[in-house]
Amino acid sequence: MLLALDTTTEILHLALLQGDRVWARRVLSGVGRGHSERLIPTLDALMTEAGAVPMDLSGVAACLGPGGFTSLRIGVATAEGLGLTGLPTWGFSAFELRAEALRQAGVTGPFWILLDGQRSEAFHQRWDVGPSSAAAKQPLATLPERVGGEAWWAPEAFVPRVETVLPAHRIPLADEGEATLAGLVALARRVSQGPPEAPLVPFYLRETDAEVNFPLAAAHLSEALRKGVAR
Repeated sequence: MLLALDTTTEILHLALLQGDRVWARRVLSGVGRGHSERLIPTLDALMTEAGAVPMDLSGVAACLGPGGFTSLRIGVATAEGLGLTGLPTWGFSAFELRAEALRQAGVTGPFWILLDGQRSEAFHQRWDVGPSSAAAKQPLATLPERVGGEAWWAPEAFVPRVETVLPAHRIPLADEGEATLAGLVALARRVSQGPPEAPLVPFYLRETDAEVNFPLAAAHLSEALRKGVAR
């Protein structure tokens, strides 16, 4: 039984997959530590519904970001913790998850996926059959220069801020939650056919608050880590 999870936004997505059967949950838990309070209870409820126990798990596929720093770490840490028990782990980006959700909803490229980068910024990546640009971040105000007149998609909570600079060409989804869970299931099935990843490394597109507020300390730490690896 494969566990798939996404904690990169204020909405927790979980799915258990066994053959063609799927048990899934989408829970609005708030940003940051809300996931730490709801992830395990939600997983327990899902396993009860599936008539399963932790020993039935055969692997974990987790979204690695980008996303909220704390919420992202909760998901990755949970997957890594299960990996320590011997379960294989796989990772995928938040862009891959949203692109798969759009495909499951029948949307074809090219399109831009725009995610909330906080600090008046957006994480963005252009997709067609696959990614056709590198993932990056930039100020919301400069998105028209990047996206131009092409179609774009953003999570519902982020749409109003994007529409202030990109009022046209939004890709609507009739049911974002259903599409995201369908994308999570399809993507988890696909990545689990490849070699496991260990350790899982969060995908950050921005600096942490500590790196922004204490740049000299961050530079010192980076140099210390570099020297440690060199040894």
